[in-house]
Amino acid sequence: MMYKLLFLLFLTGCTAIAVKQFDAEYGLPQTQNRIVDASTTDGEFYYHQIKPILDNRCVVCHGCYDAPCQLKLSSPEGIDRGLTTQKFFTGRLLAAEPTRLFEDAQTTEEWRQKGFNTVLNERQQTQEANLQAGLLYKMLELKKNNPLVNEDVLTEDYDFSLNRNQICPTIESYNNFATDHPNWGMPFGLPSLSDDEFTKIESWLENGAKMSAPSPLTPFQKQQIDHWESFLNKNSNKHKLMSRYVYEHLFLTHLYFDTEPEEKFFTIVRSKTPPGQQVQRIATRRPYDDPQTDSFYYRIIREKATILDKTHIPYRMDKARMQRWQDLFIDTDFQIESLPSYQVDIAANPFITFRDIPPSSRYQFLLDDAQTFIMGFIKGAVCRGEVALNVIDDRFWVFFTKPSMLPNELLSDFLAEQSGNLRLPSEQESSASILTWLKYSELQNNYFDAKSEEIDDLLVQYRLSLDSIWDGDNSNTNAALTIFRHSDNASVVQGLVGKPPKTAWVISYPLFERIHYLLVAGFDPFGNVGHQLMTRLYMDFLRIEGEFNFVSFLPPENRFEVLSYWYRGADEDIKKYVAAMPEHAFFPSSVEYKTTNYKQEFFQQVQQYLTPVLSEQYDIAAQDLTDQEKIALNRLGNVTGSKTAFLPEVVFIRFLALDGKEHFYTLIHNKGYANVTSLFNDDENRLPNEDDLTLVPGFIGSYPNVFWDVKSTELDDLTSRVETLSSEDDYHKLLDLYGVRRTSGQFWALSDQAHEISKQNNPIEAGLFDYNRLENR
Repeated sequence: MMYKLLFLLFLTGCTAIAVKQFDAEYGLPQTQNRIVDASTTDGEFYYHQIKPILDNRCVVCHGCYDAPCQLKLSSPEGIDRGLTTQKFFTGRLLAAEPTRLFEDAQTTEEWRQKGFNTVLNERQQTQEANLQAGLLYKMLELKKNNPLVNEDVLTEDYDFSLNRNQICPTIESYNNFATDHPNWGMPFGLPSLSDDEFTKIESWLENGAKMSAPSPLTPFQKQQIDHWESFLNKNSNKHKLMSRYVYEHLFLTHLYFDTEPEEKFFTIVRSKTPPGQQVQRIATRRPYDDPQTDSFYYRIIREKATILDKTHIPYRMDKARMQRWQDLFIDTDFQIESLPSYQVDIAANPFITFRDIPPSSRYQFLLDDAQTFIMGFIKGAVCRGEVALNVIDDRFWVFFTKPSMLPNELLSDFLAEQSGNLRLPSEQESSASILTWLKYSELQNNYFDAKSEEIDDLLVQYRLSLDSIWDGDNSNTNAALTIFRHSDNASVVQGLVGKPPKTAWVISYPLFERIHYLLVAGFDPFGNVGHQLMTRLYMDFLRIEGEFNFVSFLPPENRFEVLSYWYRGADEDIKKYVAAMPEHAFFPSSVEYKTTNYKQEFFQQVQQYLTPVLSEQYDIAAQDLTDQEKIALNRLGNVTGSKTAFLPEVVFIRFLALDGKEHFYTLIHNKGYANVTSLFNDDENRLPNEDDLTLVPGFIGSYPNVFWDVKSTELDDLTSRVETLSSEDDYHKLLDLYGVRRTSGQFWALSDQAHEISKQNNPIEAGLFDYNRLENR
């Protein structure tokens, strides 16, 4: 311990000396104004020559919430902000101050006061100083001078684990860093920039790193923004409550106007200033927090950062959307005598806050874009880390109850009566104690008891059937979703992808709303460990409720058998909780069965029932390939069992077909678990013999673990190798033949092609992939 302390004091002293040397040679640091008009020579050079390099070589690791050192290079503001030693995700005892780009500070100087250090030169603006006193240049130069050695797998000197101890040097401590870690130049653990790319970046930095401001809004964009802001800020109570509801559900989304070209996205915010004036954004931890002002307005602003797949939730804004909101929230017959307050125990509970809006209107709003709102808890900050996601299985299907299943007045009265039992942990704000879990456990039990009594009273009138499931009105492809969990991140897509899964959820309005307010609106990534753990624990209740809704469609004698299989080896308290659920807690089912394999038969019936709205986007049978190629691809996707345990979660595959055309596929490794109730250690519940694979056209997942490159003539050999994997050495040999590792000289070219194809096929949905989870094997 004494040695470590002395060493730390030594480093601190060295850094202090370095600061004095830099001050003497290049002057005192001072924040610089680097933003220039987009139409200037410097602006055009940045946008057309520099930004593509930064996006495709740097932002793929430094663009997300959990970017190393919180260095987000996805915008001029992020580049100018720089880095910090503060970790975004950590098991803190007290809530931390938020550090959200564009929200929690507005100037570079304000970020300096919050502990962020520059990666650009902020001293004398000479060409020499701009390079020698700029950390970004020095880190790129370090890599150029120390390129990756000619080895497939990097040594243990490279730590790619997400929870590694981060070293976030400043320019003053750079020399010590370079001495200790000469191979840690940027891009970290990836191939160097090409000579041409390095020369362009060097020239840009040497001349002051000028960055272009966003181009002016087009007349169409101005007209659309004016139109929407007028609609959202009308004075009636209906409009005000509607806008609050919309904002609290769309604050994470990227809005776009239907006829606009790609990459033009916007965000809805609360502002102290009305439409027509410059936006003064109100920054709060949660979208339902008190704005601390009597008057505020909903405004639409441009999304400034590069679009990343991990955080991209596109949402269309057009005439049809506005008319839909008008029908649901304004023209529907209901009255609002007074608006709800922002007191936390009210604002955190949507069943209290929005009780005057008919539940059918709220539910239809969610159903219209169900994938979008499920995507919120997958692409929001909550999904970072296994503790947040080990509450769900690796692949399962999701259906929704039909809005007309229960009368609107009946559901409204019931939710109002149960609003106290439907409180969520987020009302404890961001420094909650884990002990308050006991209170929510009791409230959830009270809700189930009341729900059981309500169902008991309705036994004669309401019986479940296929018609109880929302069919998307025969046109909406959001009616059926597939959720994939990839260890500590997840994906959601439309359609019923893959073979029938082990589990499924049926989501009702109360469940949908609580998922959103627990994991999206109410989750604070800067909250303390108690807040984060309570969120995870409460999600157990919501998962169980979705599963209960599903098994309600099965015969009574089969329900607990299915649930028991899903909870093999679970904690005794959870097993007792499931087993103690009274039979009348389930709706009676009128679904008819011809076999005793009830779950599989029900899946088949639902697939038939939803056929008009099931997307074929991820169906290999719909691909323009030969029959033999389809058979070979399906063979790969049908591999199951412990042999797949050697595969990573997500593989992007470039496939060269017999006709010479190249296609991209995603191979997803779905891990088997006895149950998903373990809080910290998934491995104790792992059942590798129940693992399987899902192979789909295109891209699923924001975080690929590796790229494969295979020709049609090689596919049988690749599949045979996967089918016979029995050791890490077998997988290593497979990668030798078909892998494009992070160390490969082909890596960046393949990455660029994947991004290009993704953008061509899905121009609205596409975003940059994140490479922080690339494997080193």
